[in-house]
Order: sequence, then structure tokens, then C-alpha cells
Amino acid sequence: MLDRKSLVNDIKSFKEVIQRRNFAFDDNYLLELENERKKHQIKTQELQKLRNTYTKSIAKAKSNNENPKPLLDKVADLGAMLDKEKSLLKIVQDKINSFLMNIPNILHESVPLGKSEDENIEVSSWGKPKEFDFMVKDHVDLGKKYGLDFTTATKISGARFVVMTNQIALLHRALAQFMLDYHTKNDYQEAYVPYLVNTDSATNTGQLPKFEEDLFKTSLNNNKDKDKVFYLIPTAEIPLINMFSDTIIKEQDLPIKFVAHTPSFRSEAGSYGRDTRGLIRQHQFDKVELIQVTKPENSYQALEDITCDAENILKDLELPYRKMLLCSGDVGFSSAKTYDLEVWLPGQKKYREISSCSNCEDFQARRLKLRFKDKDDNTILLHTLNGSGVAVGRALVAVLENYQQADGSIKIPTVLQKYMNFKKEIK
Repeated sequence: MLDRKSLVNDIKSFKEVIQRRNFAFDDNYLLELENERKKHQIKTQELQKLRNTYTKSIAKAKSNNENPKPLLDKVADLGAMLDKEKSLLKIVQDKINSFLMNIPNILHESVPLGKSEDENIEVSSWGKPKEFDFMVKDHVDLGKKYGLDFTTATKISGARFVVMTNQIALLHRALAQFMLDYHTKNDYQEAYVPYLVNTDSATNTGQLPKFEEDLFKTSLNNNKDKDKVFYLIPTAEIPLINMFSDTIIKEQDLPIKFVAHTPSFRSEAGSYGRDTRGLIRQHQFDKVELIQVTKPENSYQALEDITCDAENILKDLELPYRKMLLCSGDVGFSSAKTYDLEVWLPGQKKYREISSCSNCEDFQARRLKLRFKDKDDNTILLHTLNGSGVAVGRALVAVLENYQQADGSIKIPTVLQKYMNFKKEIK
């Protein structure tokens, strides 16, 4: 969430900056709410001051053995008026808060202008797509005989789910274990976190209220009480970041780096008809997620670092990929700047996203009340970052398709062999 005071004090400049996102910002509505807030706040303060004056007068009258009833009657009337003003003030403050909750983060100046993913910029690439001397298959056809089963999953749950058994299940687990081992050896602390989060947690990281339709929502006994409503996590970023909500962190403990392997759940609202074949766009998929919490002046180096951490997974797996800088029309709601890593998939003959690494600056931290004290004892909002390190299901797709052989067998990447009983291929 953006800072209300900074926004209102320079609303003209903000309107120009937020237009880079093609976001329709209604500055007149916000200014109307602000004027109304000021009116009720001033009235509330005046009534509180007047009531304090009368309270002192009542005490003085009592000490002088004077009749305080006329003053008590006035205080009673003031109390009713004050309660009404406080109620009106809260209503307008809630409206302002709701308005601000739906405004995306301000983009970093280095983010290029663009309307869609078609205008993202390739920053670098690694590896060369392999040339096959046989007709390549996609992961769906390759995985069938090894335990990749969409038919059974449809029977159990419906479309966009998968059952993995035997060698495919082992390869899937091996990928996740390899990623966790890599990241924990590189200064990330491992965490096991809840897969269900409450409304506040989803709001703190920016999933609510903007993207509620994308989340799977559940409640206890259909109870609509806020405290009984839970959301299945679309990413481990939510519980990882919320570990530090309403916290003042010691400067010497920064940066904070965590990694978690969890399933992720997404309704894929608005993606009807897209990527209906295979593992690319599932309702449930596994991801190894990275988060960092840093001081503001260090966060853009941290973005490069967290992206590099994800890149090294793909390099160790020897999977060709490219690094993309997202344009203004493709950057996520909470992010100020994002890199996507896209892995080469021979079965589709294209690069597909496998990791997204973002710097949210203090956008999430303001909702989280996540701060630190500097050497001058000033309380300052921290910056939060997140990145996929990487999506396990998509890594599985990439390994199957890039390591396929003419007879339909799959070579096992060298770094994974120790996790697969030292086998060198799936056949």
C-alpha cells in the first residue's frame, strides 16, 4: 500500500507516475475523501478539546462545592456529538483505505514502458536450445508411461490437476530437494509454513482485496466470520513474509533470507482456454519460494541477487533460459520491478516462465508494519522481495522435454542423479 500523506501532498506528480501502469487513478475522488476526512478530524479534535475543558471545570466546581450538573449536562451532549463524529471519521477513513488498497505499487524508473508481455525486454540468455535429430514430444506424451497421469486426476478433482506416480513422482521430489539443498547452502533459512492463511495475511502481501477471485477460499462450517475464513496460498511468499508482520527487526539481523517448498493453489481466473494441456497452468502446483527482507538502500542489489539464485538452479540443471525485464504493463500489482526467467521448452518450441523475481520496496512492508531502527533510532519501513527458486512442476516439464532421447527415455541431469538412486536415465 502507498503512503497516503505522500500521495495527497503531491497528487499531481503521483498521477503522472501511476499512469505508467495504465492505471485509471481518480484523484478527484481521493481529494473529496481527504477533505471530508479533514473536516471530521478537525471537528473531532475540537469536541475532544472542549470536553476536556468541561471536565476540568467540573472537577473545579466539585472542589469548590459548586453544583456541577449544568456542566455535566453539557459534557453528556458533547459525548454524543463526539461519538457521532468519530463514527463519521472512521467511515471516511475506511473509504480512503479501501481506495488505497486497490492502487498498485509505483514502478521503479528503470522499468520500460509497455502494454503487455509482448513488450518485455530480454536482458540476457544462457544456454543454447538443443537441436534434436528426431521428432520431439511434449511432456504430456513423454510422461505418460512414467507416471504422469492427468486422467486419474480429472476423476479425483477435475481439470487442471495431476497425479504423479513412480519415476515421475521421484523426479518431481528430486527437483524440489535439489532446490532446497542449493538455496539453504546459500544463506537461505528453510521454513515449513501453513498452506492456509487468514484474510489479514493475504491482504498484507497484496493478494486481497484486488485478486480475491484468483484465490481458493474456504471457511469453517460455512462461517463467514473473518476469523474463520482461510485462503489456500497461491505462493509461499504470503506465509513467509507474514512471519514478520508488525515487527521491528534489529538492523544487525538484516538481510533476512528464507526459502520454503510448498504446494501453491490458483483458480486461474481469467485464463479460460489457455494452457489447458499438461502441467503449465494447474490449479495445484509445487514451488520453491525465496524471500528477502532488506534495508531500502540494499533492495535493488538484493533483486539482482535473488534473481541470480533462481538462475543458478537452471544453470545447474543445464536448461537454456532467458532473463526478461517486465514492462510497465506486465509488472505485478505489488511489485516495483520484476525479472522473469523463461526456460526453453522443445515440445512447445518456445520459452515459458519458470520464475518471477520482484522487489516490492516498502509496498508490502507498510501493510505489514515491518520496520527496523537505524543508528539514529529512526523507525524505517523495510523492503521485501520474493522470487521463485523455481516452480517445480515447470522444471519437471523442462527436464522431460530437454533431456528426452530418441527411444522415449529421459536422461537425468547430473545434479539430480544422487536424489534418484544414482540412476542416469528414466526408461
